[in-house]
Amino acid sequence: MPNDQVITVRGESELRERAGHLFAGVQEEFLCAATDLNTWSHPESRVTISQRLRTPLSNGVVVRKLYTAVALADDEQRDHLLQIAAAGAQIRICDAGLPHETIIIDRRVLFLAGPGAPGDREFTVTTSPALIDPVHALFDATWETAVPLADRQELPLLGPDARDILRSLGAGLTDEVAARRLGISLRTYRRRVAELMRTLDSESRFQAGLRAGELGIT
Repeated sequence: MPNDQVITVRGESELRERAGHLFAGVQEEFLCAATDLNTWSHPESRVTISQRLRTPLSNGVVVRKLYTAVALADDEQRDHLLQIAAAGAQIRICDAGLPHETIIIDRRVLFLAGPGAPGDREFTVTTSPALIDPVHALFDATWETAVPLADRQELPLLGPDARDILRSLGAGLTDEVAARRLGISLRTYRRRVAELMRTLDSESRFQAGLRAGELGIT
């Protein structure tokens, strides 16, 4: 891919075919910003990218990964973050939303995911310094205001339906309507609301919603 070139591809398959080779050969720095760890929808994408990256932390490559608190609301993702942090990656948690998933390698190539379902998204890939430098600067600015992973371990673990319940509370739905939409009994819904309030250390449903918003898990 020539310097200063910009291409747009549709879906992960085309990204692998046309730009997958650009993930290889990290020499100095690997940056990643994403809402959580569910970046790739296809298993083959994860395998291909991981194999080509094989970031050599032991060789002095700086790895910085920036996520929102959503990544900590799931115990499997949290454990994985702790593993890669133990391997030498620097990880920080951002309270603000991250509108696009972004990867920057050695300031030589930028991968920017567009909105939409993961498997059908458009990806912009560029080697243009004029485009890479401002995105890199934005990453740095967000990184400075984010909190190191070690300082965010207090985030409570929530059940798989917690976000749906929080959204129901935020929408002002009655318990009956919310339970019906979630496909559970009224008794089960109310029990899970009570459990969620205890988990979030909240005395009211309204307070639980505020607490969830502060943690970025709604």
